Amino acid sequence: MNSRPPATPTDWSGAPMQRRIAKRYRAERRFRLLGLAAVGLSAAFLAMLIGVMLLRGVGGFTETRIALPLDLAGTKIAGLEQAVDAAADRAYPRLGGAALLSDGAWLRVRDAVKADPGLLTRPATLDVPAASAIDLAFKGKGTPSAEAAVAALGDRLSRAPNMTFLTGADSTDPTRVGIWGALKGSLLTIIATIAIAFPVGLLAALYLEEYAPKNRWTDLIEVSINNLAAVPSIIFGLLGLAVFLGTFGLTRSASIVGALTLALMTMPVIVITARNAIKAVPPSIRDAALSVGASPVQVVFHHVLPLAMPGILTGTIIGTARALGETAPLLLIGMRAFIAAPPTKLSDPATVLPVQVFLWSDEVNRGFVEKTSAAIVVLLALLLALNGLAIYLRNRFETRR
Repeated sequence: MNSRPPATPTDWSGAPMQRRIAKRYRAERRFRLLGLAAVGLSAAFLAMLIGVMLLRGVGGFTETRIALPLDLAGTKIAGLEQAVDAAADRAYPRLGGAALLSDGAWLRVRDAVKADPGLLTRPATLDVPAASAIDLAFKGKGTPSAEAAVAALGDRLSRAPNMTFLTGADSTDPTRVGIWGALKGSLLTIIATIAIAFPVGLLAALYLEEYAPKNRWTDLIEVSINNLAAVPSIIFGLLGLAVFLGTFGLTRSASIVGALTLALMTMPVIVITARNAIKAVPPSIRDAALSVGASPVQVVFHHVLPLAMPGILTGTIIGTARALGETAPLLLIGMRAFIAAPPTKLSDPATVLPVQVFLWSDEVNRGFVEKTSAAIVVLLALLLALNGLAIYLRNRFETRR
């Protein structure tokens, strides 16, 4: 029998070993610095995105108002618009008169008259919304002629919160546009999307992971689901156009059509994340429950599902947030229509925030630029709220576990 010579002990204090240790420590420091640089770069891009949108969109939440002397004695409500234009022509004849006012200025006067009918019997001065050109010039973004008009108006101009932007719907005048119609359409669409995609995706994941036999058919289904999760969203828009509009004849641009289309797109993501969360539950949990007499259904719903729920909910909210930001599939099913009134039910014509941003970005009027950025700020806030909800639900279920 050949005997091996005894191994030579490692000389940890020798120069070669010290060089190897120093080299390893340098590699670790470089890796740590690279990771820190990657995190810093990501944070810088995120801060730049949010900062640029806030700087460009903060003006969309405010409006410029012009002090307008009014004498509405003897004026009827039906002739209020002409009376407001005539008052502007009398007050500012050299600066453009009625051209200084927004198209919706008379609506603000009408609301004031409804709140105080005495305005029809006495002279008064009301602050009404200015035209888009005056609004931009007052915010330092206007043309030279508009800036000259702003300088001539002086302290007759003021800035106030633009409540119309938060409570109104779409309009052809940038001083009258609002996001409530698109925001309500987004909420209706996303709620219906979750109501459709979550139970179907969860039950499909439970069946595939806990009950389905392992054969070529289940393998084919798994591959198909993985492929569907990577399909471009516009393909689902074509599917929704062909099936829900072409075959079933549902209302074009309705929230329910958008919800069905987005549910088809979100469901594969929910199935994949739910299966991974269920698979992560230790097999010992199932064996322990079965050993004390629990049925397979009780094992799944009383033990496996509660433990997997944090991961399932996190994946569902992330998939829903992706659906909230989708534009291409909704454009194909007609949700780019001009919607002047917020929807009240799922079958009403509607639009969503991403599509509204797309439509406003294509407008020629420069007044829509800051409205587009302001709408993006609202969309980012909604996405952050959804991610915050995912973190809250995950932490709550982990605490219960």
